[in-house]
Amino acid sequence: MRRAVIVDGVRSPFARGRPGGALHGLHPVDLLAQCLTALVARTGIDPGAVEDVITGCVIQAGEQAGNIGRQAVLAAGWPETVPAVSLDRKCGSAQQAIDFAACAVIAGACDMVVAAGVEMMSTVPARANRLGRDNQGAALAARYPDGLVHQGVSAELIAARGQISRAAMDHFALRSHRLAAAHPAPGLVPIRVGDRIVTADEGVRADSSLERLAALPAAFHSDAMAARFPDIGWQVTAGNASPVSDGAAAVLIMEEGRARALGLRPRARITHFAVAGDDPVLMLTAIVPATARLLARAGLAIGDIDVFEVNEAFASVVLHWLAETGADPDRVNPMGGAIALGHPVGASGARLFLNCLAALEAGGGRLGLVTMCESGGMANATLIERCP
Repeated sequence: MRRAVIVDGVRSPFARGRPGGALHGLHPVDLLAQCLTALVARTGIDPGAVEDVITGCVIQAGEQAGNIGRQAVLAAGWPETVPAVSLDRKCGSAQQAIDFAACAVIAGACDMVVAAGVEMMSTVPARANRLGRDNQGAALAARYPDGLVHQGVSAELIAARGQISRAAMDHFALRSHRLAAAHPAPGLVPIRVGDRIVTADEGVRADSSLERLAALPAAFHSDAMAARFPDIGWQVTAGNASPVSDGAAAVLIMEEGRARALGLRPRARITHFAVAGDDPVLMLTAIVPATARLLARAGLAIGDIDVFEVNEAFASVVLHWLAETGADPDRVNPMGGAIALGHPVGASGARLFLNCLAALEAGGGRLGLVTMCESGGMANATLIERCP
């Protein structure tokens, strides 16, 4: 029986995704290449033995166009024989890269794959490939005549329909900052930007407070959306949502027997996968059916999971997931989440796995569940089992 395992992983610091951010000015290819180099240094693998590099990247335009995974492989100095592919499942892109890598290993197509992700949102902004009313096609416009909405409006709809208060969202955001400040960042490696070395996440606010969060204005209110959705309370702010960010990550996935034969210690097995779709206007709710589908496939109940990593795109999304699943809140994002750490959309999925694995190891847990909401009303969910 072939088993896919996580051997190790690295990520860059996550920086503010705007001019002036700590990583701004670094080409995204070079950012990911530094992560690939760090992964080789940490694991000692021969990069020529890597059979594929699967890379998540959402905004494949500008400096991120042209199969950025392949460009990073070459920029890292890896042999030209190492192939790569880039994929886009929106915020779940790096998680999907890990899932595809594990599936390739389990199927026997590969023994050693690197799953990666990168997003330089300060250089290639989200609007570079945004679907608008003028480019969505006649059939899609006919199906959704009122139009799809920005994710921030979706987060507001989730809060309104779930009766999630501003206070609850701000409390959750403060928790994220405090936990992130209290724990070292798993897998974080320094990144060189010119003559500087960036060593820490830029978004963590150890001094955040409920008073500061409460003073922030609604971030996504508009007269048009207020007229369309009169029941929205407009409570989503820059403080209880994840910031746009720059960052990259890379994870080594191998067949367990091959890893052990090379003297590498598997840290966790990747055992089950699920993807789900849901209402593309609510957009961020598919993590609920994805979680249910994953647990059913594994024959598990929610209480069997020791650690959950649920991406904090918005506080309302995680609070909605908690209300629907009945999961123990103390097991969710125990080292902080994207509200504090940042959310470089093509790379965040890999960061979730690194945090989940570190939390399992620190607490002696066995099972971890990673799930990520995605633009368009989709979600990934993956189950990992810590290796003894």
